Order: sequence, then C-alpha cells, then structure tokens
Amino acid sequence: MESRKSVTDSFNEEQSIQVIREMISVSQKRLKNDGILFIIWGWLFFAGYLFDYLSSKIVMTYQIRKFANTAGIVLAIAAMLYTGYYIYIQKRKVFTYIGVSLRYVWISLFFSLVLVNLIQANVVHEINFNLQHPIFMVFIAFATVITGGILRYRLLIAGGIAFALLAYASSYLPLHEQLLLEAVAWGVAFVIPGHIMHHNRKK
Repeated sequence: MESRKSVTDSFNEEQSIQVIREMISVSQKRLKNDGILFIIWGWLFFAGYLFDYLSSKIVMTYQIRKFANTAGIVLAIAAMLYTGYYIYIQKRKVFTYIGVSLRYVWISLFFSLVLVNLIQANVVHEINFNLQHPIFMVFIAFATVITGGILRYRLLIAGGIAFALLAYASSYLPLHEQLLLEAVAWGVAFVIPGHIMHHNRKK
C-alpha cells in the first residue's frame, strides 16, 4: 500500500510540475502577443517624459505646449481604451492563473502609486516631485522584474533592473534631469522589449 501511495504521490508531483511548466510556456506566448501593450505604453510615457524634459530646456510657444498637452491626453485615453478592448472585450482564448496573477500585479502597482501620493500629501502636505519620480520608477521596476521572474523571461527582468538603476541614478539629479532618465527607462524597459516580443510573437 505504501509503495503504491508513494508512486501515486510521485506521479501527481510530476504532473503538477508539468502543468506549471505548461502554464509558464502559455503565458510566455501570451506575453509575446501582449508586446503591443508594452509598445503602446512604453512609447506614450517615453514621448511624454521626453517632451517634458525638452520643454524645460527649450522655449516653446503656448500653441505648441497646448497641442502637446491635448495630444497627450487624447493618446492616453486611446491607450486605455485599446488596453481595455485588448484584454477584456477581445476575450483571448488562453486563460491561465499566471496571467490573472500578473494582471493583479499591475493593478496593484497602479493603486500603490496613488497611495504614495496620498501618503506624501498626508505627511508633508505636498507632493515632492523630486522624490515622487524615483519612487514611482522603483515601483514600476519592481512590477517589471516580478513579471519577468514569474514568466522566466530574461528580457523583462533585465529591463526592470535597468529601470531600477535609472531610478537610483535619478535621485541624485534635479527634477528636469529626472524626466530625461525616466524617458530613457521607459524606452529601455518597455519600448525595446515590446518591439522584440511583438516581432517574435509567431516564433
């Protein structure tokens, strides 16, 4: 009886490991398809922070600033609508617990960023943007590394680490220089990996 039970337990353990591996493999394939989301949000934040940096260095007319601000709002709304359509309305065929878990990681990230600002407002009664940007970058880096670690996707892990290092470097710089590093971080951690994942989605 004991030997039969041990064989059954071993078989179940092997099955469980195989299921986990298959879930990771499926989620990696989904992530390659989701590269389009990395591209959209990566370019959106990269362009936004880069423009904010350039506007602090170059004198721009009121019309240019107004156009850029309006375009940024419109593109952000479009990105959110497309993301909602892509994830929920489109109803992708593959559904895994890992995919759901990762979704909660990024939802938690959003609320964490909101709470950081609320805590700053309650403690120091203002938003210290010189502190806010590096902290936000650390949270984003953490979520990126967690995503890459769960999926065993080295490209995302490397991007998250780069994001974290740039966050630390930005803490030594004034706000307008932080904007440049944050733009670079989004490019390195999201735009480049997003294009690579989207390019390799059929492989």
